[in-house]
This record gives sequence, structure tokens and C-alpha cells, in this order.
Amino acid sequence: MGFGLIVIGDEILSGRREDKHMRKAIELLNARGLALNWAEYIGDERDRITATLRRTFASSDIVFCTGGIGATPDDHTRQCAAAALGVELALHPDAREQIALRIAESAEGDPVKADLNRPENQHRFKMGEFPLGARIIPNSYNRIPGFSVADHHFMPGFPVMAWPMMEWVLDHYYAPLFHRDAEQARAFYVFEAPESTLTPLMEQVEAAYPGIRVFSLPSVGDVSRGDRFARRHIDLGVKGLAESVPAAYAMLFEGVRAMGFEIVEQ
Repeated sequence: MGFGLIVIGDEILSGRREDKHMRKAIELLNARGLALNWAEYIGDERDRITATLRRTFASSDIVFCTGGIGATPDDHTRQCAAAALGVELALHPDAREQIALRIAESAEGDPVKADLNRPENQHRFKMGEFPLGARIIPNSYNRIPGFSVADHHFMPGFPVMAWPMMEWVLDHYYAPLFHRDAEQARAFYVFEAPESTLTPLMEQVEAAYPGIRVFSLPSVGDVSRGDRFARRHIDLGVKGLAESVPAAYAMLFEGVRAMGFEIVEQ
């Protein structure tokens, strides 16, 4: 079981809007001792959304999906989720209640605007049509809920709505997973070292400490960080279970130092 993120919307792929959900998902997961394992971006294309959801529903992953759950012609996520599951869409009673409350609040006492039989208000209820068997996700911003099916959780594309909903899902459903396998990371900088020279040592560290992953993030130089970092360098380190990190880090650090490269600890 891993955590995944699907961001839906042509506006992301066209560059009209910049995705902020992945960074926030990483932040929310890391704060709970969890990690994001994968992310995908999809445009507003029904066949592709359906195929992606059919694949991810067949996995054991916990998936957050943002975007496309409204009721305009370019919103397809609700329909695609139902198609991927092979079930019908139906107005969820809890969603209907929340949408009706939102209509009443927006009417501000005007009985005409509050009339649930008005065509525009009847159209609003479409936002509460979810795949059969879905559960609602409360929306603290404007009451219009998202929905969950199994371990897939669907929410709007607006960060002000999606991020509190994502937190609610994590705290409501997955608290037993928090900080279960405490991970740690340690790293240092290596200057003017070819990655190819360091690779055998990296492989030896991973072989010596199962469950430890060695990471190497090379840079051609960053003058904004001063003269030292203007040179070619590598952010080199290990991550994994807390009890294994110190020894693995020591093996990596001492191995690089024995090669004679300049090192700066972080």
C-alpha cells in the first residue's frame, strides 16, 4: 500500500495554472510520518481519466484525486469514477443535505433564491451525484462535499477546499498508519565528484543495509548560495528506517572521504 496523487485538469497541462497539490500532499503526509509514492497529471479527457482510475482502483494504493468534480461540461471525474467501478451515479443523501444548506446560506433570506426547485438549484445537486457506495468528504469552505470510494478520495481542484479535505481524510481514515515506520534521512555535500565514481559505493551501502535507499542529487552549481556552491556538487545521502540510517550514513560518508573529495556536512 502506498499513497498516490492524481491531479486532473487541462489548465494544469496547458500551464494556465500551476499545480500546488503535490507539494501540499507531500507536506501533509510527511507531517504524519507518511510519504507520497507517486503522482500523475491528467487532462479533462474522459477515456484517459476512466482508464487511469480503473488501474488505480485495482491497486492497493491510497489515492487522492483533485479536480473535475463540479457540474460544468468540462468536469468528468465523478462520471469517470463511476465508469471505472462499473456502477451508476446517484445523488448522495448527505451531499444533498449539505448542498441544500449551502443554497439556503447563499440565498441570504431571499425565498426565491432559496427555492430548491429552481433550475439552477436543481443543477447544483448534480455536484452531489457520486458513484453508488461512496462516502462524502466534508468541505469546510462551502459545504459542497467531495467523496470517497474504497481508498480513493476525490476533492475539488481549489486548494482552499482540497487541502482541508485531504487532512480530514488522513486523520479520519488513516491515523493507525501515522509514524508507524519512522523514517529518517541524512545527507552531505560532495564537491567536484563524478557520480560514476560514487555509484559503486552507493550500491555497497544499499547492499549492506537492506531498507536503506541512497540518493544523489547533482548540481552544476548555484551562485546564489555563495562561492563554494557555485562549483559542481552533489547532495548525497541515505534515507530509510531510523535505526539503520546512522550506520549507513557513516559508511557512505567515510567512503567518500577516503576517496579524497571535499565534503560539507548538512
